[in-house]
This record gives sequence, C-alpha cells and structure tokens, in this order.
Amino acid sequence: MPDTLQQRNKALVLEAFNTLFNRRDYETAERFWSPNYIQHSAHIEPGREGLFNLIKGLPSTLRYEPGLIVAEGDYVIVHGRFSGFGLPVNWIAADILKIYDGILIEHWDVIQDEATLEGSKSKAPMFGDHFLL
Repeated sequence: MPDTLQQRNKALVLEAFNTLFNRRDYETAERFWSPNYIQHSAHIEPGREGLFNLIKGLPSTLRYEPGLIVAEGDYVIVHGRFSGFGLPVNWIAADILKIYDGILIEHWDVIQDEATLEGSKSKAPMFGDHFLL
C-alpha cells in the first residue's frame, strides 16, 4: 500500500486510467472522476460525461500505456501512449491531473503524434526505450 500522498495519488491515477481506457469499466471509473470534473483538453467535451462519452465512441482496440509518472502535492503528471483508437499514428500524451480527497477533479493535457524512427530527427523514441515497428 502506498504510504505517501504522492505515492497514493500516482497509484490512483494509474488505476483510474486503466479502469477507464483499458477495461472500460464506466461504473467503477465514476468512483475515480468527480461529478464536477473540470476538463481543459481541447479534444474532450466538458466534465466527466465528456470524457466517458469520448471513450465510449472510440474503438474497443483503444489502449493506454503509462510511462513516467511524477507527483507533487495534489498534482500528478503521467507520460503515456494512446494506441488503437482509429488514427494512423499513436498519441503520446502528458496528462496533468489535480486530485482532491482521493478523486480526480481537474485535467490538462499535451498531446502529439508518436514519431517513427524515420520521422524522428533525434532518433530517440518519444515513449519507452525503443521505437514500435
């Protein structure tokens, strides 16, 4: 069991994302997202309902993979990959979440298309330690 606020918040975000994006368990996901959830993403309609409706409208092949995760106080940033959602390239995202009393209350994100080895000037992968084939 995580014993610091930061560890608890990171575990909460990882479980929430897995529950919604990978398992698509909306009833359980409601326990993680506040009914008054504030959404700052340009890709998502307002509130918890906007997020849930977006996921319901995506193919069942959608997958989320978390990578680096950091926490400071009530904020968590997770760097992850969204794949299988119907676009020709995966998305790499930095999701910033504000947590209050063990529930997600606010969200911001920075999203970009995942580059291939051929498309990367740095020749370093954007996510993980190797390029996807």
